[in-house]
Amino acid sequence: MSGVVNFQFHPDWVKLNVGGTTFTTTKSTLSKDPKSFFHRLINQTIESHRDGDGAYLIDRDPSYFTPVLNYLRHGKLVLDKHVEEEGVLEEAEFYSVTGLIDLLKDRIRKRDEESRRRRAADARLVSAVTARPAKTVYRVIQCQDSELTNLVSTLSDGWEFVQLVTIGSHYQYGNEDNAEFLCIVSKQIPEVVKDLSTTDSTGSGESTAAALASSNGNNASGHVDQGSRIQGLGSRMRPI
Repeated sequence: MSGVVNFQFHPDWVKLNVGGTTFTTTKSTLSKDPKSFFHRLINQTIESHRDGDGAYLIDRDPSYFTPVLNYLRHGKLVLDKHVEEEGVLEEAEFYSVTGLIDLLKDRIRKRDEESRRRRAADARLVSAVTARPAKTVYRVIQCQDSELTNLVSTLSDGWEFVQLVTIGSHYQYGNEDNAEFLCIVSKQIPEVVKDLSTTDSTGSGESTAAALASSNGNNASGHVDQGSRIQGLGSRMRPI
């Protein structure tokens, strides 16, 4: 029958039963690496068992075997996106396929280096965003001469004295003891940056760098004025 391999008349063809999954290939393919497990298997230099169909029984994971067999066929490393390099490397080392071992180790090294570069880039961007200059908030407080000393001496919570402006007497007869002033104070308020994880809430896997860039663009004016309260300034001060 056309298309059916009769192993009795095609001795180069063999079957491998890997973890319950049957693979069909040739002895010449399995013999490409003379140091491999397969070369010894085909040349019967190691003990082997067969199933009812004559396939060599190999107790390994079939999901990682396909890349190993394809490498022996064409000499290239081809991986499905759901197959991890480490799993195939484990099989390549078991089967002693030296060329494939070298390819996998090189691929894993490059993958890990790229991952480290991305994390470093994310860290640099986070540092650059969080290191932006703090916002300066100013307050103008009207006070009398008798309150001025208490005002300056009790500034707290990061508030600092900037300037004093005389605005004359509150009383028409010009009592110097009741002269009034405008006291200008300031405070540095750090930029508030949203804590972003490496994966967004939708699970789309957006990187920290991309998320921070988006957050920075959407919240450029998102300062929160936290300086509306000045502690310990006295009960008679009148903010303007």
